[in-house]
Amino acid sequence: MIKKILFSQPRPETAHNPYSRLEEQFGVQCEFYQFIHVEGLCAREFRQQHINPLEYTAVILNSRLGAEHYFRLCEEMRLAVPETMHYYCNSEQVGLYLQKFINYRKRKVFFPETGNKFEDLLPAMHRRPNERYLMVLSDIHTNDQIDMFAENGIEVQPAIMYRTVTTPWPADKPFDYDLVALFTPAGVTSLRENFPEWKQGKTLIAAFGEGTIRALEDAGYRIDIEAGPGRTFASLPMAIADYLEKNN
Repeated sequence: MIKKILFSQPRPETAHNPYSRLEEQFGVQCEFYQFIHVEGLCAREFRQQHINPLEYTAVILNSRLGAEHYFRLCEEMRLAVPETMHYYCNSEQVGLYLQKFINYRKRKVFFPETGNKFEDLLPAMHRRPNERYLMVLSDIHTNDQIDMFAENGIEVQPAIMYRTVTTPWPADKPFDYDLVALFTPAGVTSLRENFPEWKQGKTLIAAFGEGTIRALEDAGYRIDIEAGPGRTFASLPMAIADYLEKNN
């Protein structure tokens, strides 16, 4: 019988959400804890990559977080970002967020008209063959986007500007859940680091996405519930609701 579920992410801000519906429908208790958090590299750490941001004419950004750490590091290193810098963003949301840091002009900020695919920016990039690109990344990333640019004749310099780290589990908080839901490979790492001696036993684990599923398998955990793109259920609340309907 599942009574207590832990979701490894922040509690939703709205009262009515898929998790509250799980509680109402099945009488379970949902708790939330952010297993991971982001820390920015300091200027000394960044310099170890031997990258000078001012040697590039354009910045590629895949999140607002990336924008924050790009401008933060430039400020820490006392680098004045030139007005001529171009910004290629994976979404309009990220592009508009740059208004927080720059004198926003459309001719220097590019983003897809619809969706969030960098592929849609290739025509704009090809119109500027002399552009030099710096791509802001976390320490945990795939090379899919960099490979895509290379396949289309665009050379990109990856720059690690922030890292994902484990959030320590509170010493006075019991880890006594019937079901633990994980959303990222980094969350799996956090579980291992916080509880190196923990044995899964009868505790169920729910996993979202291929990367998380692979990380759990590599770590030797049993996966009881799965969700993600291309699977029967697109979200973990949906998959968990189905499991509870059949088993609780």
